Amino acid sequence: MTKALPACALAAALMAGTFGMAAAADCKVGVAMYTLSAPYFAAQEAAAADQAKKAGCEVSTADGQNDMGKQISDVEDMVAKGVNLLILNPRDPEGLVAAANAATAAGVKVVVMDSSINTKANVITQVRSSNDQNGFLVGQWLAKKMQGKPAKILLLSGSQGNEVGRDRRLGVFRGLIEGQLVNEGKGGFEVLGQGWGGWSNEGGLKAAEDLLQAHPDANVVLGENDSMVLGAIKALQAAGKSDVLVLAAADGQKEALALIKEGKYGATGLNDPDLVARTAVDIGLKALKGELPADFPKLELTTPAVITQDNVDKFYRKDAVF
Repeated sequence: MTKALPACALAAALMAGTFGMAAAADCKVGVAMYTLSAPYFAAQEAAAADQAKKAGCEVSTADGQNDMGKQISDVEDMVAKGVNLLILNPRDPEGLVAAANAATAAGVKVVVMDSSINTKANVITQVRSSNDQNGFLVGQWLAKKMQGKPAKILLLSGSQGNEVGRDRRLGVFRGLIEGQLVNEGKGGFEVLGQGWGGWSNEGGLKAAEDLLQAHPDANVVLGENDSMVLGAIKALQAAGKSDVLVLAAADGQKEALALIKEGKYGATGLNDPDLVARTAVDIGLKALKGELPADFPKLELTTPAVITQDNVDKFYRKDAVF
């Protein structure tokens, strides 16, 4: 191992995006994604790889193709090939525990990003947006938008058993009820149906088509990410429904933000894949150099926000990857 940098020098190196070539031989980073099926995940992988390369590290990446068995094999292969920092977006909070623990036991620093893993996993930390708080803010916005009208919701969920999706939708529902109580002194809404869109545009389209056929009286489409809602918009257009409010619990995908600017998309929660990924890599690099305090928190959350037509210009970047 190379000699550890002093804390001030390490911080300066991270700010500049590089550790220098002296560290490159000792810095091998693996980025193990559970899927790249949605633009969010592709942007996240690209940001993590870019941040590690800027630090002079050798980088390998893997797409688990939404298959837990494959992702476990990807992690095992990376460890066998000598990575010493693993950035892991787990397919399943329980199913990837053993693989994460085995990597740590082999001397690899493991940082989990975006999707959660059971706290019994021996990892440095988990880095993600505050899914519950983003959802809560979106729910409060929905309550204000729907004031005086019943909310009949079609829910587009990502994948069964995924804790991120669960936290997002429950956050929205909690914010919606709280907002209704504050605004109207009473609360209530109806989820007419739930469809599973696999986090993708195509999945959201298919799920929305099925839900709209079964529940033509819906007036709200709520997705657990922007990609599925963007797919649902195509289904709404095909069905000739222009009076249905669409919104997402999270992401901030640029295509969604462009529609928010035009007033064609209600709101979404801020879940910046670039920020999450680069933060995860930076923390991992500090751990690799021995610069993290012993009491470093096991969960790092980015600041939540709801993006609406009122503030979308603050977040919209036409040249963004995602």
